[in-house]
Formats: sequence, C-alpha cells, structure tokens
Amino acid sequence: MKMIKKFTLILLSVCIVAFGDTEYAEPKPSIDNQRQIVFSIKSANDEEIHHVLSSANNVLKFYGPENVEMKIVAYFHGIRALLKKNKDIALRVRALMLLDVEFVACKNTMNTKHIREDELIEDTVIVTAGIVEMIERVKEGWVNIVP
Repeated sequence: MKMIKKFTLILLSVCIVAFGDTEYAEPKPSIDNQRQIVFSIKSANDEEIHHVLSSANNVLKFYGPENVEMKIVAYFHGIRALLKKNKDIALRVRALMLLDVEFVACKNTMNTKHIREDELIEDTVIVTAGIVEMIERVKEGWVNIVP
C-alpha cells in the first residue's frame, strides 16, 4: 500500500509539472507587446452576453489589463449589450471600460433597430459596420475569441 501511495504522489508531482501554467508564446505579453483580442456580441440572450463579458474579464485577469488591448464589438441583436437601459449588463460593460476595454457598436444595426447614440452606454465607439470591424481587426492580427 505504501508503494502505491508513493507512486501516486510521484505521478501527481509529474502531472503538476507537466500540466502547470500556460506557457506564453514569444514575444511574451507586456505593456510594449500587448495581446490584441477582439470579441463579438451578436446575441440578445443575457446568458450569452454575460458569457462574453466573463470571458473578457478572465482574459484580463490572466494577462493583466496592462498587457491586453481588447475590443468587444456588438452588432445584430448583440447591440442590446450596449444599451444604458439594461442596467446589470451596463454595469459590467462600464467596469470593463475602466480597464480600457473598448466597446464598439455597429451603426448599421443601430439604424436598422432605430437606436439613437444617446441610448448607448457613454464612451461606446460607433463604427459603420460591426462585422467589418471584426474582419479588419483579425486581418491586422488580432485574436478573435468566440466563447
């Protein structure tokens, strides 16, 4: 029995070393070499919106906000995430904005849904087309995360 315990302890130690922390790709993230990450919100479903916001928060916690440049682009039904009237979501969006996360709204969606600029959370950036914003960021080398 002692031998089994010893073997289990050794195996566990090896697993901890082998499967430890995530190894950073080179160059490692830093203030001068930020990871550029873009998320999109395209669903009006609260659970899906909160999942994107939580994922963004987890990335910021892991790397540190100073090592990340992040945009979250809302288009189609996801524009709902950037409306002031959705108090609990707006609170989370504002908290991420304090960590320099840029939130981007699709003007085409705003026009289609008859949403005025003053209905959006303050400091939201408006672009002509949210999907084109996604394409251009990915083309520039940003990592597109789809939680």
